[in-house]
Amino acid sequence: MASYKEIVTKAIIGKGKKHFKNSYKVKADNKPTTVLGCWVINHKFKGYKSGDKIGVDGSFDINIWYSYDNDSKTTVINKKIEYNDLFNVKLRENADLSGSDIIVRSLKQPTCFSVNVEDDDMISFNIEKELGVEIVGETKVKIAVEDDEEPWDEIVDDVDEDTLKEIDEKVSEDYLK
Repeated sequence: MASYKEIVTKAIIGKGKKHFKNSYKVKADNKPTTVLGCWVINHKFKGYKSGDKIGVDGSFDINIWYSYDNDSKTTVINKKIEYNDLFNVKLRENADLSGSDIIVRSLKQPTCFSVNVEDDDMISFNIEKELGVEIVGETKVKIAVEDDEEPWDEIVDDVDEDTLKEIDEKVSEDYLK
């Protein structure tokens, strides 16, 4: 009959992902005529526990290349954008958030999907990204343990009685002389 043992180990006790679409505005130094490009670089983030939710603090740099003075000159706006997002991650049954580790992954890097020139030297842009969160904590695994030990296999030598008798007859006791 099997008995059971519990093993305490680290495992994923909660997992979720969230898609974000955010709008931002930046003021240009010159009156923009046309936006020529928009890049998002240097995405950094870190997860933390915030009560029963998971928070993610992050930032990325936005570079907007635009023309001005009737498309005769160009320049680039560089701006660091910071964000704070909250996740409501469902925990697996009987999981405890205390003492757990938070792992955040960027499932879709931030990208600019639309940018527009507005009145009063402002440029508006929309960024989308997708973040995944895993919560790693202690959990118990129950396994069945067999009480009965498996029987030992008998090891049989390949040498039988006839072989031993033959060795005794052929070996001379005064072989050193």
